[in-house]
Amino acid sequence: MMRLIYLAYKVYCFFVRPVTLGVRMMLIQNNQVLLVRHTYIDGWFLPGGGVKRGETFEQAARREVKEEAGVEVQTLSFVGAYSHFKDLKSDHNIVFFSDQFTVNEKHDREIAEARFFPLDDLPETTYPSHLSKLEQYRDKKNQLPFGEW
Repeated sequence: MMRLIYLAYKVYCFFVRPVTLGVRMMLIQNNQVLLVRHTYIDGWFLPGGGVKRGETFEQAARREVKEEAGVEVQTLSFVGAYSHFKDLKSDHNIVFFSDQFTVNEKHDREIAEARFFPLDDLPETTYPSHLSKLEQYRDKKNQLPFGEW
């Protein structure tokens, strides 16, 4: 069912070409990152999602990681603002980082799995832009706080 809804969204994007605003969170502890796998799309992703009306970026990030990965974040910091112009839309994401969080193992039904991976052994199916940000973090490369995602 979720895959059908996702397909309908792709058709909508083809005709409307929406501008979207979202958040992503790099949740890293003990040299491992928490990634999620959705039920409706293949691959592994940083947890996150859309910003709701009347919600700050921080509020959205905290809500999304709680929903998608069952995570309560104690502290977070800003990584950057990135844009993505593929898949028929103008997609803009604010990325945060946290290494102070707790996981309660409960996530919503749009997530098939949430799992920790070593930063030096990330899944081959990690979404390319997310993989790039994680590799930059792992290799201690300076990340520009803006750019294409």
